[in-house]
Amino acid sequence: MPGWKPDFLNTSPIFEPLHPIGSSLEKLSDWPNFRDIAYLIHQSSGRIATRSGKSVHFVPQQKSVCGFEEQYEVRIYQKGEVQTRLCNWHDLFNALVWIVFSKTKAELNQLHYQAMMQEWQGGKKQRGLLRDAATCFDESGVVVVCSDDNLAQLLKDFEWKELFWTQRTRLLAHMKFFIFGHGLYEKALSPYVGMTGKGIVLPVAEEFFSQTLSSQLEFIDTMLSVYIRQHLTATTDLTPVPVLGYPGWSSGNAEQSYYDNRLYFRPRSMQKKN
Repeated sequence: MPGWKPDFLNTSPIFEPLHPIGSSLEKLSDWPNFRDIAYLIHQSSGRIATRSGKSVHFVPQQKSVCGFEEQYEVRIYQKGEVQTRLCNWHDLFNALVWIVFSKTKAELNQLHYQAMMQEWQGGKKQRGLLRDAATCFDESGVVVVCSDDNLAQLLKDFEWKELFWTQRTRLLAHMKFFIFGHGLYEKALSPYVGMTGKGIVLPVAEEFFSQTLSSQLEFIDTMLSVYIRQHLTATTDLTPVPVLGYPGWSSGNAEQSYYDNRLYFRPRSMQKKN
């Protein structure tokens, strides 16, 4: 795992959603501690909460878990305690996403909790489809905001070269990607061809793209939390998104030939086989 990089926010445009809260991290010479994370919450909103009304705070990871109430998602829902490993990019990004997209994270946590309650009471040993979908988006989620129905359809149809190259100018004006998944943020520290997110497409008005980043993030968090509550049922509700195809997110994608890699930009037929 890469060591602490205080300037990580400036290494890729992928990290843009974290800019409003992450600037103070650049001042740290070493990994942030729990006090630093609490300060970020205070500076951002003052308080973030679960759907059960508990104030969210970050605590050391429990070494052993036995009972239902000690489970990771259950503990968040019932106590607001997010178990976190310090000096760990994966868990740090999870904390940052909680701060930026607090409503959506709370919604995903409630979905986990309700599903786990049903599984626990029913004596089920296997995870259900809803929990799998919630985990998948939590780890690898990408929010695709779009004001052009034709572009949105190209993405859903896996017409990657048409979307990212032929319609490049229009895409930059009418479609934008926002990374949500903390696992995907961790991968972006050392991006590689093959990085793929699980997307939710949100339609927006043209005015969205002229708003400040903070306003965009607040709008997305509210809209996304409602969407997940009403529509997320299984991983099939999420569309594959080869994130490095977005213009400027990879040094290679300034060339048309970049999009000829069918192992990364897979057509619909190959998506069905895998």
